[in-house]
Amino acid sequence: MIGLTNGSLIALVALGYTMVYGVLRFINFAHGDLIMLSACLALSLVGPMGLVSTGQPPSLGTWIGIYALVIFCGLFCGLLSMVVDRLVYQPLRNAPPLAPLVSAIGVSLIAMNIGLFWIGAPDRSFPQPLPSENLLRFQEIQFTWNDLLVVLVVMPLIALAMALIRLTRFGKALRAVSEDRTAAALIGVDVNKVIRATFFLSGFLGGAASVVTGLSANTISYQMGFQTGFLAITASVLGGLGSLRGAVIGSFAVGLVGALSTAYVGERWANAFVFIVLLIVLVFRPEGLLGQRAREVS
Repeated sequence: MIGLTNGSLIALVALGYTMVYGVLRFINFAHGDLIMLSACLALSLVGPMGLVSTGQPPSLGTWIGIYALVIFCGLFCGLLSMVVDRLVYQPLRNAPPLAPLVSAIGVSLIAMNIGLFWIGAPDRSFPQPLPSENLLRFQEIQFTWNDLLVVLVVMPLIALAMALIRLTRFGKALRAVSEDRTAAALIGVDVNKVIRATFFLSGFLGGAASVVTGLSANTISYQMGFQTGFLAITASVLGGLGSLRGAVIGSFAVGLVGALSTAYVGERWANAFVFIVLLIVLVFRPEGLLGQRAREVS
């Protein structure tokens, strides 16, 4: 189950990378570290909200508190992403492609140092309001309360994000901007508004993932943004940059490969095997599993 759980969490982050890449054609390297700041906020709030371990099955109040924390941290990360876009990326819309890329790396370093100041250098333990007991009667398969949390929080968010992109007016505008920003503006689409909304949505998904990640992994650190971003970008490339379905499929593939590698060859080799799978796929399909040679978000 850990492969599917990790894959779900990676998918939330990979969707954010993919959406931003779709409208701006650059990889927002700061995304992972903004998610790290959201995890720092979650750590600061989880105690005052009374979300502490009791050793008992979670009450209704515990679930309400977790959902409130997910929404609040999602809003925080979404608004933070919008601010970064407005202050850093928007002035560089027509700059050479290298300019926003270097700016994103700069924002990433700034966010990392804010996280270092916020929670310190050592890894911080994240309170566990959900017990770690197996919910299944047989022990061959582990399905814990944290796995149930993923089913109840992460899976619906993935489904809602996909539906929002495919079935709403905003989704149509996003696809139009992804196809051709100039043409989209000529037919009345407010390009900057669509881009800001895309940054907010990607940040919201990442902020929600940060809470579930903290509850599942038990620890956070100011360097977690690198690992988060590394896996999500790998999943996006594996699935096909610009393809939302590809990002989700790539994320589950990365999660499963990482879990199997950890189980059979050790955790230190997990990332290496993920990259080996990525390279094998790219040799035969350079555009990724579901990527299109045409530039589009599908």
